[in-house]
Amino acid sequence: MSDSVSLSRRRALQLLSGMPMLPLASSLAGLPLLAEASPMGMPVRYRFGAMAAPSLANPAQMAETYVASTLTKGVGRHLETYALGYETFFLTGETVPGAEGGMTLAGGYYNINNAPILDTTSPDQRQFFSDCPDGMSLLTLPKTHSRRRGCQRVYAVVQFEYATKNVAGASMYGRLPSPIAVLALDQDERTGKLTLESYSNVDTSGVHGLWITCGASRSPWNTHLSSEEYEPDAVTIAGNAQFKAFSQNLYGDPNAANPYHYGHLPEVTVHPNGTGSIKKHYCMGRISHELVEVMPDERTVLMGDDATNGGLFMFVADRARDLSAGTLYVAKWLQKTAANGGSADIEWVRLGHATSDEIKALADSLTAADIVDVKTSDPSDPGYTKIPFGGKTQWVKFVAGQEKAAAFLETHRYAAYKGGSLGFTKMEGTTVNARDKIAYSAISYVQTAMMNGSGGISIQGPQAGMVYAWKLDGGQSDDTGARIRSQWVPISGSPLLIGEDLVTPDALGNLSNPDKIANPDNLKFSETMRTLFIGEDSGRHVNNFLWAYNVDSGELSRILSCPSGAESTGLHAVDDVNGFSYIMSNFQHPGDWESPLHDKVKAVLEPLESANYNGKFSAAVGYLTIAGRAQHDGDRHDD
Repeated sequence: MSDSVSLSRRRALQLLSGMPMLPLASSLAGLPLLAEASPMGMPVRYRFGAMAAPSLANPAQMAETYVASTLTKGVGRHLETYALGYETFFLTGETVPGAEGGMTLAGGYYNINNAPILDTTSPDQRQFFSDCPDGMSLLTLPKTHSRRRGCQRVYAVVQFEYATKNVAGASMYGRLPSPIAVLALDQDERTGKLTLESYSNVDTSGVHGLWITCGASRSPWNTHLSSEEYEPDAVTIAGNAQFKAFSQNLYGDPNAANPYHYGHLPEVTVHPNGTGSIKKHYCMGRISHELVEVMPDERTVLMGDDATNGGLFMFVADRARDLSAGTLYVAKWLQKTAANGGSADIEWVRLGHATSDEIKALADSLTAADIVDVKTSDPSDPGYTKIPFGGKTQWVKFVAGQEKAAAFLETHRYAAYKGGSLGFTKMEGTTVNARDKIAYSAISYVQTAMMNGSGGISIQGPQAGMVYAWKLDGGQSDDTGARIRSQWVPISGSPLLIGEDLVTPDALGNLSNPDKIANPDNLKFSETMRTLFIGEDSGRHVNNFLWAYNVDSGELSRILSCPSGAESTGLHAVDDVNGFSYIMSNFQHPGDWESPLHDKVKAVLEPLESANYNGKFSAAVGYLTIAGRAQHDGDRHDD
């Protein structure tokens, strides 16, 4: 059979079966995804088979990205089960082909003039590079072509949150401007395998550089929605050594950077030549942006807020596919129950309407003193309002006439002042199940502000955290009585999945049950697989895991384990890219040991992870694959 006939048959089988499958590992080119066609319209079922957590019985598995899970695709009576694997595009710190020619450093840092930032503590003054790849998007563009025969051109955008340390071992967290890069990839038409063709660092000088880019999502209009979390506090910026170091590395001047230029939502547009351009949206609230999700109306945006005394924020754009103007809201939590993660009805407080351009102009010209006066002890003055902020109590008085600046540049303080429930702790990734009109948010830790009522929330839950489910509906009004122009507004919330803290650590050192989620962070939902993917950033699991949760069966399956001490990042589930599904997955900061969590494994795993990841200065960017045929149950009923 010719290659063209074989390829046509494979695509026909995929269409007849209802949906594509994951890409094949490079060693399995040509492996058929289905043995035979199924009748048109027959429902397709997906099930992830769980793998056991790695242990010291095989330390190598604990010190790498380890996958021993399976995926079963069922069409009627026909079942195919495949072993899953993992492939990387690169480790950070490697040199890779540049889109503009020559070679470039993956994860490398650049200043405002796009010159490499050098680590002067290194004997050779090497360029800084990140060990913390994070949010990633995979996308296609029309009328683009690969130079390789039998391949199609696709693209990925990947951002790098921070660098853990310099060569001398001193912390570099938040002291460098975050890089973000476009990857041009060749997709094998037969197998779906992705090969890195080029890497292009995005020029961020026009948006004043980027601050701590964490989670990300792909917009419905095919752009990369980035993040800037832990916005620098403009009120106390004069004493912020971290921000001064950031400014020094970015501008060569510790006082040049303006805190109001950071804490916003950047958007990257990819170009056919493998490069990208970027803009920041200043009208979506200056909060600890983690991972936003645009609803199917292409106007409503739910936003994670990875903070202590954080809020559930929503932005409704004036026009579809355009985040440059809209209305910002914060949720008010009307608690119904407290036990087992609690539950609540949700009302919405309107913070204001703005365009990005007008807030950018305010950010350029105002200081904190122009917007708000903050006291850290009770001034005994009725002109001040008591609010929770960053785990502490403050008293605020906003400058008359600066309400718009307050809403969009001092968003946490203003949202609390206006009556929003600023009581969440580390609300991270968000995603949506459009068919059921349910959104999901990761609450990484249930602690402090979520339990003490300081921000209007007082629930009981584990430090292992939980995933919250929000029921979505239309016809809602805000606190002013005005109609919210969206059919995708959260109206109530309750836990979907809850972690479980252990009374005493287990034999490996886990502080929370390793067979349940702990400290969820990244979330992505696959409409086709009816599966919620959950990546961990846990200080309670010895290894962090990537999970698959089927929302219909309620089955939770561990599908990937990160190197011990590393965080699961870069999660992105894409149902169909030229006939293949993809689950993108990175990790960051391998061997970031915590005590007592890693006390039993550190001595064994430290040399392994150091050897695997360039002295632990590097981390992986990659994706899951089909590694082989695990089982063929062609005539068995799926009971």
